[in-house]
Amino acid sequence: MSDDEEGSEGVLLSGEENATVRIKLEREKRGWSTTTLSDHMNEAGFDMNPSAVWRIENRKRRINLDEAIGFAEIFGVPLSNFVGPPSLATMGRAMELIDNVVATYRASNRANHEARRARDQLDAYLADHPDIREEADVMVSNAIATELIKINEEYGPASDA
Repeated sequence: MSDDEEGSEGVLLSGEENATVRIKLEREKRGWSTTTLSDHMNEAGFDMNPSAVWRIENRKRRINLDEAIGFAEIFGVPLSNFVGPPSLATMGRAMELIDNVVATYRASNRANHEARRARDQLDAYLADHPDIREEADVMVSNAIATELIKINEEYGPASDA
């Protein structure tokens, strides 16, 4: 038995194989018939009949890229997730949330870097103008306190949890 045949039902199916498995999983998860799914595809502008859905699910017909895009759109999943291993389909939402956490963390780090740079620039300027340092420091503290109040009103107080 070849490696391809051996792992055909495993995690590392080809993209097209993954898509055919995923179509059936997503359709059944929603309680849709092949007719209902083909209706959704047609409404979204992807020409599809119930027989074609059945043939794709049963590997009697290949799926083209436009159809894969249509199915992913109908099911509300990114194409990369749609053609990925079906065993990871349930992880789709977790993967989206993880991506969001990473993106937010990255944005937060960039913002912290910009804040440090702005503060360093102000400190350098005030080193050359010590006569206004005290007043400038008070202005910065008051402005930051005002922003924290606004943030707390909008999002609630920060927690350590």
